[in-house]
Amino acid sequence: MKTSAATNFRRSEFRLVCLISLLAALHVFIFTAAFPFFNSVDEQLHFDLAVRYSRAQIPRGLEPLSPEAIRYIVPFSSHAYLTDAANLPDGKLPPPLWTQPAESVRPQIATSVAQWQNVVSTESTQPPLYYAIAGAWWNTGKLLGLTGGHLLYWLRFLNVPLVVASVWLGWLAARKVFPESPFARLTVPAIIAFMPQTAFYSINNDILAPVVFGVAFLLLLKFGEAEIPAGRLAASLGLALAATFLTKISTLPILAVSAVFLAGKILQIHWQGNLRPAIFPLIALVFCTLLPVLAWMLWCQANYGDFTGSAVKIQQLGWTARPLAEWAQHPIFSARGFWIFAGNNLATFWQGEFWWLRRPLALPALDVFYKLLTLLLLALALGRIFKSRQGKSRTALFFSLTCLAATFVFFALLSVKYDFQDCFYPSRAHPYFTSGRLFLGLLIPILVLLASGLDFALQKFSEKTKFLLLGIWLAFMLAGEIVLDSRIFACEYNWFHL
Repeated sequence: MKTSAATNFRRSEFRLVCLISLLAALHVFIFTAAFPFFNSVDEQLHFDLAVRYSRAQIPRGLEPLSPEAIRYIVPFSSHAYLTDAANLPDGKLPPPLWTQPAESVRPQIATSVAQWQNVVSTESTQPPLYYAIAGAWWNTGKLLGLTGGHLLYWLRFLNVPLVVASVWLGWLAARKVFPESPFARLTVPAIIAFMPQTAFYSINNDILAPVVFGVAFLLLLKFGEAEIPAGRLAASLGLALAATFLTKISTLPILAVSAVFLAGKILQIHWQGNLRPAIFPLIALVFCTLLPVLAWMLWCQANYGDFTGSAVKIQQLGWTARPLAEWAQHPIFSARGFWIFAGNNLATFWQGEFWWLRRPLALPALDVFYKLLTLLLLALALGRIFKSRQGKSRTALFFSLTCLAATFVFFALLSVKYDFQDCFYPSRAHPYFTSGRLFLGLLIPILVLLASGLDFALQKFSEKTKFLLLGIWLAFMLAGEIVLDSRIFACEYNWFHL
């Protein structure tokens, strides 16, 4: 009877995750379709790279935008994100170019094309994995007969399966960390499904990071539990870590923590006298991790002059290194500056970084709510780490917390290291990296921490009450997003008006 009950419960949980996945797909699809092209988070540049990779044209330097990308950027740009409403006639955007007679807009298009031909893509040095996938997706859309704006949105709709994949990986990771808590297991995928992060609605490489490191996180937990890791597990983990690096350079801190975790595991294997039977899996791990990483680093060295391609991008942006003696003068070392840095990263982790009519597309009250709730749940998760007697869960939570701390330190160091000169963001007036989307590689580990804290806080409540409170939180997130973005749906430039 007990076995039958457990089987039925697992089936019910599986069905719930299927439902959550469906809701996630619907959520991302609707909001992705609602936002017009091209947003304020360098979407034009990410789109250009996807188009280049669709033609197997890997950039060899900071190159101007491709002619094919410009043919889409010019007619389908709305300028709704960074145009001041005060500069618009009657406060309204002009009609989309694609709705106007070709003869009347030809001079305007020619002028815009000439301007975009002079734009150099500072994203050209980005690692290739997302853009290779996006390029293949773009070509698939062409094969399906899609053109114009429909093909553009098809590329954005790649985010739907990627977010659904994150939902499933979140559930699998939570099931590994919380084998005794159905509430915590379902909290992680549910939050991913309803999270109002605007990077989910944009062409960008951040959207792939939770998938690739989600896989790596799950495999790291399995690797840590194994007495002698299997060769297939080790090779898969190596490929997942390499894929994380090849998705986004900003994942370096979590990869560094992963390397320390693996070094500790290898020492444990040695102390237990199992190093000899584990030697071939460990060789597979190292080989599968380093070969793709070194291949890309050598490409960058040959084409950009350094192993990550960062130097040429920094030079193009006009940043300069601050003397070490001036680092201590950075405002991040004041209470106010530190709160700006930490608080804005937490806020944009939830609400994203879009602007609309030259104002941040975020509700200040929701920013405060997300900041305080995140800090509270992280504190509770820390308390659970110290009180937990379950070694496996404790290790996973501590690893997640260490990755989060390392990422904050990494972006704090970058904020302090550079004088941003006349750059729009970061800038001398706001010399901080406060982009929550750069933490999306850590999406699943962060939500595991938050689910742990929430479960710890509600441990004396019934399961029914816990799920009721979770439902209220999800409804609150969705309602806040609908209120904030309701005006976007009426914009003539989105998919609903094509």
